[in-house]
Amino acid sequence: MVMVSLFQFFSVNNTLIQNIATLIPFLPLMGFILLFALGKKLSHSLSGILASGLMVASFFLSALLFFQIPQNQSVEIHLMHWLRLDTWDVSFSWSIDALSGIMMLVITGIGALIHIFSVAYMHDDKDINRYFSYLNLFVFFMLVLVMADNFVLMFAGWEGVGLCSYLLIGFWYDHQAYNDAANKAFIINRVGDLAFLLGMFLLFQQLGTLNFREISNLVSGGADSASINPSPLAPGILFAATLLLFLGATGKSAQIPLFTWLPDAMAGPTPVSALIHAATMVTAGIYLILRNHLLFSMSPATMDIITMTGLATSLLAGLIALKQNDIKKILAYSTVSQLGLIFFALGIGAFHAAFFHLLTHAFFKALLFLSAGSIIHALHGEQDIRRMGGLKNKLKVTHFVFGIALLAIIALPPFSGFFSKDAILVAAFDKSPVLWMFGLLSGLITAWYMLRLYFVAFSGEPRWRSDLSLDVHDAPPAMSVPLLVLAIFSFFGGLLNVPSLFHGNEWLGHTLESIIPFRQLSLQHSTEWILMAISTSLILLVLWLTFHKFHQHQILPSSDEGLPDILIQKWIRNKFYVDEAYEKIVVKPLFRISKVFYSVLDRKVIHNVVESSGNLSLYLGRKWKETQNGYISYYLFALALGMAGILIIFILL
Repeated sequence: MVMVSLFQFFSVNNTLIQNIATLIPFLPLMGFILLFALGKKLSHSLSGILASGLMVASFFLSALLFFQIPQNQSVEIHLMHWLRLDTWDVSFSWSIDALSGIMMLVITGIGALIHIFSVAYMHDDKDINRYFSYLNLFVFFMLVLVMADNFVLMFAGWEGVGLCSYLLIGFWYDHQAYNDAANKAFIINRVGDLAFLLGMFLLFQQLGTLNFREISNLVSGGADSASINPSPLAPGILFAATLLLFLGATGKSAQIPLFTWLPDAMAGPTPVSALIHAATMVTAGIYLILRNHLLFSMSPATMDIITMTGLATSLLAGLIALKQNDIKKILAYSTVSQLGLIFFALGIGAFHAAFFHLLTHAFFKALLFLSAGSIIHALHGEQDIRRMGGLKNKLKVTHFVFGIALLAIIALPPFSGFFSKDAILVAAFDKSPVLWMFGLLSGLITAWYMLRLYFVAFSGEPRWRSDLSLDVHDAPPAMSVPLLVLAIFSFFGGLLNVPSLFHGNEWLGHTLESIIPFRQLSLQHSTEWILMAISTSLILLVLWLTFHKFHQHQILPSSDEGLPDILIQKWIRNKFYVDEAYEKIVVKPLFRISKVFYSVLDRKVIHNVVESSGNLSLYLGRKWKETQNGYISYYLFALALGMAGILIIFILL
């Protein structure tokens, strides 16, 4: 009652609401500035408390703001004019509605838990102040991205997120491999960012605005959705613009062909992996499409490309994960696969289901990564699942929460992933039974590699180093509390959008209805029950098979790899040679071209031009110096000559 009364009090003060909305992103920005400025003057614990406290405050303000958003409306908050060019005005403004409000809650909520987890996880790191400053800045830019009311401000957050990912992936910069991973992430994302920029330029050239609301009104024929005025965008232009924006999304959200950076991003600290994979960077591309869903919906060709790209990415990444043995790499390819499934849902027009799975994925993927961090912390840096085993007896809290996240990601009822994945599969079946089959196949592959990870790491006899036997211990409270909180959301997260099939009220769908209209399905409830029974039965079958192989018979991936390779196994183990293909087709040719440019254009042309201009400047300087000889008569002659020159110019003009 006290909290409700507090919300009602704030709801009558619009100025206060605007101030709260402005504080939400600027609290983590203030944390970055303070930590960066004070540097090592702060103790490790104080740095963590400051950064985490500001994130917790930002989360509570986000929750307060969310309850103040008028139902089925958006709140526009203008802060200042940013760019003014002729009649074009880009403002620094927020657009707060149900979509951005929920995203803010996810970013700040999961971000706060990861900050708290990091206090214990990173306590021995000598650069912990720099770590928390980067982490705060990361959250700030992600909030700018989702709160922006126009493409330009969104792009500023978009680029900021890319910069912070580079800084955090290469956080331990004394390892060259980590620097290479950071460079790879940064460069690959620049490819997508260029496509994003071109899409923005095309929209502005055609519509004269980059404001989301104005673009939606224009392409729908007016502010009224019932308007019959035609869209000002020709079909070809609309296809080109949406395709370019989608290519931008493939960079941030790691889809084919720009997905290879994400598994390598595991070079950063494990909490960074959790933040990137769960709540921030990888969700940016999905949010871009959701925010502009009307634009994309009007281009069926682009939607088909999104569908096929998402499905192909989900299957490809899932297959690669089958043969990975690094616990973080398995989870990384799992993220790519789950993101592919979300893009698959976006492509078939199941926007609500896509956003629902984005939320549940944020819960259980953050939990999986932080649990992996707890395991790595306990085993003093060990990440190979073949050198684990028997952890359920030593890491009881971690084992418990990891099990909840596992059951959520493989979509067993009643865990959160079951409801969101089922929503996607039902929408896919309504579109085409073939699409449903491929979507289900992706889910079964996910179940196999995740159960393989679980049984190899947690069951059986310990296989870690003998000197660790007495030192392996569970996560301390600062790490276990965030794990337990995420476990609650991973279990109960499905309640956000319980379908009518279970007599639910589909709260999430109704909350977003004014922003993203419902897509009505033509399926009967009996069909949905049958589909659900088939998928659940097949997942249980996979559970039995993996239990039989990896738990009862204790077959390790190392012994499995000793079997004769068939072609598909070799391709999967080598990640379908995607990195090798990029190395051969893109990287090496670019290096050869750059060497030619360096040896010919740079050394022989540019160098000679620069050197010649420098020599010319020196020569002219020496000659000019000779004119300063100290003779008054010489200076009077130069003065007279100058006066004569001025008179001649005036006479001629």
